[in-house]
Amino acid sequence: MEIKERILVGAVELFMRNGIRSVSMDDIASRLGMSKKTLYKWFENKDQIVLAVMQQHLQKEEVDCETAFAKGNNALEAMFNMIDWHRDMLSNIHPGIFHDLQKYYPQAWTLFDEHKNTFILAKVAANIQRGMEEGLYRPDLDVEVLARLHLAEIELMFNNVVFPPKQFGLQRVNSAMIEHFLIGVSTIKGHQLINEYRQATEE
Repeated sequence: MEIKERILVGAVELFMRNGIRSVSMDDIASRLGMSKKTLYKWFENKDQIVLAVMQQHLQKEEVDCETAFAKGNNALEAMFNMIDWHRDMLSNIHPGIFHDLQKYYPQAWTLFDEHKNTFILAKVAANIQRGMEEGLYRPDLDVEVLARLHLAEIELMFNNVVFPPKQFGLQRVNSAMIEHFLIGVSTIKGHQLINEYRQATEE
C-alpha cells in the first residue's frame, strides 16, 4: 500500500472512532508508526487529510449506491437496499463527524454538500420516477419537490439538536426517516410491498 493511501486509511479509522476534531496529526502519525516529518511530506495539514478522506469516501459511496439501486427489482426494493447499506455504513461512524465537518472543515463539507445536491438528488428523483412508473408510488407526486424534501430529511438526521447522539443512533433515525418517506409516497400496492420487506402485518 502506498504511503499516501496508508495515511488515509489510518486517518479514517481514527476519525470513525473518535470524531474528526479530536484527532491530531500526532495521533495519525502515532497510529501509523510514522514520523510527523513523513506525514507532512504528503499532507501539509489535517485539513488536507480530511478533504482527501472525503473525496475517497464519496467516490466509494457512489459505487455502493449505484450497486444497491441496481440490485433492486423495483423502486421500493432499491430503497430498502439503501436502508441496509446505510445501516452498515452508519454503524461505524462517530456521531459527531458531520458536526465537525460542517463547523471546522468547510472545504470537505462543501464537497459533501455538492455531492448531496447533485448525485444523491438525482438518485432520489430517479427512484421516485421509477416507483411512479411501476405503480408503487402515487402517480400525482411532485418529483422535484419530494426529492429535495428527502435531501432535507437526510441533513436533518445529522442535526445534533434535533436528534441528540446519546439518545438517537444514526441507524435508528435513518431507518425511520426512509420508511416514513416511502409510506408517504406509496400506493396501496406499494404499502403491501413495504410490509413484506418489513415483515410486518396490518389490518
